Amino acid sequence: MSPHPPRSTIADVARRAGVSKATVSRFLNHRDTLLSPEIAQRVEAAIEALAYTPSPMARALKRGRSRLIGLVVADITNPYSVAVLSGAEQACRQAGYLMMLFNLANERERESVGLQMLSSYQVEGFILNTLGLEQGAVLKSVLQDRPVVLVDRLYQGLEVDFVSLDNVQAIDACFDHLMAAGYRDFLFVTEPLGAVSSRIERVRACEARLAALAPAAEGRWVEAGADDPDGLARALQDARAGARRPPAVIAANGVVTMRIVAAVTALGWRLGEEIGLIGIDDTSWAPYVGPGISAVAQPTDALGSLAARCLIERIGGLAVPARTIRLPGTLMARGSTRLTP
Repeated sequence: MSPHPPRSTIADVARRAGVSKATVSRFLNHRDTLLSPEIAQRVEAAIEALAYTPSPMARALKRGRSRLIGLVVADITNPYSVAVLSGAEQACRQAGYLMMLFNLANERERESVGLQMLSSYQVEGFILNTLGLEQGAVLKSVLQDRPVVLVDRLYQGLEVDFVSLDNVQAIDACFDHLMAAGYRDFLFVTEPLGAVSSRIERVRACEARLAALAPAAEGRWVEAGADDPDGLARALQDARAGARRPPAVIAANGVVTMRIVAAVTALGWRLGEEIGLIGIDDTSWAPYVGPGISAVAQPTDALGSLAARCLIERIGGLAVPARTIRLPGTLMARGSTRLTP
């Protein structure tokens, strides 16, 4: 036996009031001026007696609107994704929309599956922070002409609004801070590039800055996957062995920052002394690790909110060329980049 009684339907209300379902619908849609006072009172009494509440989804679909927005993220365990989700959800809620989340868990084969699943719920548009592996032409058939806003990662061939950190500005902020602190040898560490546009942009910006700084400074970049902690440790040891002074490491995101902290701890080094560290993404734990980890904070809340507002504008019919919006990061200097003589 079910612990909850079955939910009353509009048909139940109509039977109790002795009227048609159309009459109940008129009352619910505030068109009771079309009804006599006596019938309106009967419908109202039946609704109260049955504790009937109309389904928001059913009413929205009847009007051709679901008021749902689909959000697909590459990895919900990444603090960046959580922070963007928070900003987007708040903006959607303020505009009267609900958000449905699909987490890819970094599994590329789930990308089309996730979009198809959300499409089946009649979402009105998509915010995508995905792996960026599918071609835009492939996605168009899945998206079914629904509006899309991309966050952080581009799709080749998909001309839609794009919201992101200004990656060049963020990398320059890292180098400006490190050069001012006295560092001259650098190692940039990123997750495997794949086809992820933000990772590629940060590597290219790093290469450009190192080329501009030569010969006063030098460095290189490496990929560090979760399955190769030994490779990361070797890269850190090589960077320190070949440096004139303690080198500085730039982590491409918060996930990489954590991997570097683990490797440095295993090597027995102290941040700010044997090696410097700055990362893109200011995580909640960064101020409390060692002397505090320097970072370039992404405006994640603003990025999520902006993505949601752009999408809602598109849903409302805005027809302008695809927009690209890049927001600057903010330097948070801490002890991990205070070079000890």
